Amino acid sequence: MADHIEILEAALSALHEGIIVLDNEQRIVFWNPAATAMAGYASVEMLGRPLPGGFYEVDLAHHGSSQSDGGSKVESPAGNETGIHEVLAHQRPVLVNICHQRHHTFPAMLHRTPLRDALGARVATMLRFHTVEEIDTLLHGECSDDGATEHRLEHSQAGIEDRLDEASREWVANGIPFGVMWVLVDQAANLRKTHGRDASESMMDIVEKSLLHGLRPTEILGRWGSNEFLVLSHERTIDMLDAHGRYLAGITRTADFRWWGDRVGLTVSIGVAQAQVSESLSCLLKRAQKAMHSSQYSGGNCVTHLNPKDMANTGGQECLQS
Repeated sequence: MADHIEILEAALSALHEGIIVLDNEQRIVFWNPAATAMAGYASVEMLGRPLPGGFYEVDLAHHGSSQSDGGSKVESPAGNETGIHEVLAHQRPVLVNICHQRHHTFPAMLHRTPLRDALGARVATMLRFHTVEEIDTLLHGECSDDGATEHRLEHSQAGIEDRLDEASREWVANGIPFGVMWVLVDQAANLRKTHGRDASESMMDIVEKSLLHGLRPTEILGRWGSNEFLVLSHERTIDMLDAHGRYLAGITRTADFRWWGDRVGLTVSIGVAQAQVSESLSCLLKRAQKAMHSSQYSGGNCVTHLNPKDMANTGGQECLQS
């Protein structure tokens, strides 16, 4: 049985969604790495404790609840379902605001599921959540009903440069957060040398499709050089961006690429960088590229991020702010 439990914990830990399991006394018995990446709290400090007070808030008006009083937000104190039971009891995902350990909030879709034993008795409750934009309620990789992905793909470097310029302007003018992921396909250059351009381009096509499948609907993917891609993202923090990069690296590893019948393993080196106040777009891109090179030099199949101060000894002094 212990082995089975370890397997189940490993499976839940591998998910890119935040997973929290509460016992019948509303104490936390499981907290996966994705929950840490999104909410900040480490599992070691959460196990055996109730949820932090005000960990999430539900906007009852947003969900059309008859319990709504015209748009007031109902807070979920630790271990208390009062006021939100009617919304969450239907076991449908609901839009909430989660409070990060550092006290900022972010929107997420939360699914609350009772866990029952073979006799139907309730033994625990699972909270499953993923971050969203205010108008984006889709999971990673899910599409709208028409399944379209074309709007998330820029076919030229000039096209994604325009998107980056637009995102940078929105960041300066309105404070809309954004970041970039610089993605290098680890095997592409060597495959080009040994099997030619067609083989390398076929590999890049497979990686492109895998990345598109993992993007949020609001994210943009563009080709950046012969072996690289750039992702424009609107994650709210570097921790969220880093977690999303790890998810993209994971789904790339599972891609099935074959050349003349032989399966070729795929991995990517990713550098992530979140836009900072008073930082130029060119400096943001330099940080992402430098982080990607760090992932590459570490052997590939890795995700790295650099803060602006980390650029001081890497030729990026001009990007530091006084």
